Amino acid sequence: MLTRALHLLPPEVAHGLAIWGLEHGLVRRRRADAWPSLATRLCGLDLPNPLGLAAGFDKNAQGLRGLARLGFGFVEIGTVTPLPQAGNPKPRLFRLAQDRALINRLGFNGEGLERVRARLALRRRDWGVIGANIGANRDAADPTLDYVACLRGLYPLVDYVTVNVSSPNTPGLRRLQHGRRLETLLAALIDARRELAAGLVKPILLKIAPDLEADEEQAIAETALTAGIDGLIVGNTTLARPEGLRSRHRGEAGGLSGAPLLARSTAQLARMYRLTGGRLPLVGVGGIGSGTDAYAKIRAGAAAVQLYTALIYQGPAVVPRILAELEALLARDGHARIDTAVGGDA
Repeated sequence: MLTRALHLLPPEVAHGLAIWGLEHGLVRRRRADAWPSLATRLCGLDLPNPLGLAAGFDKNAQGLRGLARLGFGFVEIGTVTPLPQAGNPKPRLFRLAQDRALINRLGFNGEGLERVRARLALRRRDWGVIGANIGANRDAADPTLDYVACLRGLYPLVDYVTVNVSSPNTPGLRRLQHGRRLETLLAALIDARRELAAGLVKPILLKIAPDLEADEEQAIAETALTAGIDGLIVGNTTLARPEGLRSRHRGEAGGLSGAPLLARSTAQLARMYRLTGGRLPLVGVGGIGSGTDAYAKIRAGAAAVQLYTALIYQGPAVVPRILAELEALLARDGHARIDTAVGGDA
């Protein structure tokens, strides 16, 4: 009922109200550990279940109190940039309700590193595993310095960090995924982590785009394996527009997420699993709206999965629904633990 009511409002207004409700804990509590067979590990982190919330929903770490009550195995905030920025002009977020999809061209709008740090400093242990997605300001003279600044600022306050070089809404950002630029960026982040670790090495993951060519995927896999990062998130929103989109906003510029991305993103996940030889943990993102979708990602090679758009259309009840369906699918196929199903279709 509340989800339908929010859809009567403009998307960004509705999103702001949802974050306010989460900030004040106005959600029903659901246990994240209610499905023992779904407990798993991701990059050395113990998760009560493999279903996470993708970055972009809670950009400024405002709603963690409520998000901790929804049953997610982990939550990723951000994208966080060193300085506050307004992002792209409005309107910049569009519902494609007929397609169960969104198009956004937000452009890393956010309150900046210091405001996010202040909120994370109030974090409670029972809020579970929290990651931070980091990026560069639009006008950064040297984007690598922005990423390192965010890593340094957030490292003591979160459980892992995701390097976002794949948003389609910041000019030039996706060029950081390639060649020497990516090698330089990852080397700088690994060096910074070495200084920060003090005996506690926290995972660094790289989030890639779904719009890569085959040789680009292979190069990223090779760089990721040699750079010393801990995992890949596959992947971000797409600039492609699959045939058959019906909603009136289908022609808007920006990144597409939601159900139409499921097949494309799962195929890329399977390719990255093969290219990395299963040696690098993968997080599958894109189009998940059911336990069947999540299971397809896991069998394609994902150690964990994330959703965002399904939460917009199905509301908080989507989390326990997916987890219950996933548990049933594991039992059907004779898996006592989720990790034994990872890469089953490879």
